[in-house]
Amino acid sequence: MSHSSAVLAFDMGASSGRALLGEIAASPDGGSQGILKITEIHRFANVPVQFGEHMHWNTPMLLQEVKNGIRKAFQAGYAPVSYGIDSWGVDYGLIDRNGELIGIPYHYRDPRTEGMVEETCSQVGRERLFQESGLQFMPFNTIFQLNAMRKASSPMLDIADALLLTPDLINYFLTGVKACEFTMATTTQLYHVRQRKWNEPLIEELGLNPSMFIEPVEPGTWIGNLSGSTAKELGVPPIRAIAVASHDTESAVVAVPASSSSFAYLVCGTWSLLGTEMKEPLLHPDVLKEDFSNEGGAFDTFQLLKNIMGLWILQECKRQWDQQGLDYGYGDLVRLAEEEEAFRSFIQPDDLRFMNPADMISEIQTDCRETGQPVPESTGAMVRCILESLAFRYREVLESMERLTGTRYEGLHMVGGGIQNELLCRFTANALGRTVWAGPVEASAIGNMLVQFIANGALASREEGIELVKRSFPLAVYDPEADSEWNAMFSKYQAATRERQVSG
Repeated sequence: MSHSSAVLAFDMGASSGRALLGEIAASPDGGSQGILKITEIHRFANVPVQFGEHMHWNTPMLLQEVKNGIRKAFQAGYAPVSYGIDSWGVDYGLIDRNGELIGIPYHYRDPRTEGMVEETCSQVGRERLFQESGLQFMPFNTIFQLNAMRKASSPMLDIADALLLTPDLINYFLTGVKACEFTMATTTQLYHVRQRKWNEPLIEELGLNPSMFIEPVEPGTWIGNLSGSTAKELGVPPIRAIAVASHDTESAVVAVPASSSSFAYLVCGTWSLLGTEMKEPLLHPDVLKEDFSNEGGAFDTFQLLKNIMGLWILQECKRQWDQQGLDYGYGDLVRLAEEEEAFRSFIQPDDLRFMNPADMISEIQTDCRETGQPVPESTGAMVRCILESLAFRYREVLESMERLTGTRYEGLHMVGGGIQNELLCRFTANALGRTVWAGPVEASAIGNMLVQFIANGALASREEGIELVKRSFPLAVYDPEADSEWNAMFSKYQAATRERQVSG
């Protein structure tokens, strides 16, 4: 592959973003097949902003950081032919008839959606909403955010001409083209997964304007080029904008180096997404009962998955320790956790009390106290409680998914930034009693790149892309320890976390 056919992937997470340059380069060992070479071009923080009672994304800053990434790529001597953006799901900006952004997009952790799951389900029916959307009932889903705006009689809805989900919003300001990418559309709970189109009857019942919703395009669609004004501002050519699998989870799944079409994965980061890939959504009532989602994927697939609170809980604790001047690195936290007694206390990671508490450490301690468990006082005990609880939660969800699909998975593919926490990977293998294959770390960005390579003709298929990933990024393999206590302790975890309030 020539230097000039490189691609630029923007992977925006809930706490940070990065721009990575991808090229298919010659293999260092002189082999005939190339490897994927990744170069970090730009990295930036993604810090929400509190305005009064509400939490918002700093969208102008995100747009500027994407521009900075494009500019830096060319300044470094690269010539990407295209770029793609993936991000978290559900959040959006509203555009008026003059093409201007209305207000500042809300953050999904903003409290305005409290009670909206129950109110919306009472309005339209929980079973109907699941059968039509296929989604897990998360309080921040787009449908509940919009219904909260409608309930508050927000004037923003009165003047909105288009709704653009986060990657589509940034692309719009770069290209001038309004588009909606399929995987992001399915995170709204307003997309009809059976009919494969926007659920206009539901949208109208909720008092929303169906014309706001743009017909989705498939991952890999060329949506336009950098606008003339953007290209001039940055001093770069008008490179192509590709709608990748714009939901970061779906981009990550594209990069899972599985050996068969039937595999279980865990996209591990601020959130943990545990699931499996399917050709059609699974809408059995048991899927609703177990609170799983059917999200649209790339290459004509759906992802049966469950959102798990993930490393957000640990990240919030670390933020508090940093504010106290303790300044632990994640390596320090792992070391402290390993020194603590095992299996003392557990939390249910998906308890809504951990969604966005003012004081995560106190919330965990209160939860353990209320459930009659030893209260983790030291830093190491707190970290161990979180990681052991997450590992057991992964086992619960994997076993639930196996019941739903009728498939037993030999092991679990873990991808994403969270796999750099080797203790969590080891704990997960022990909790599952199965092998964990960890890698690649930058899965979302790599999946983003693969979709661009295929769209640009540099790769022929997804299968060719997976082989490229396998050659380029070695896996870390974690086998369960023999004669460990983990299996016996699973029942203790379940007893400690039974009947807790979980998401949805």
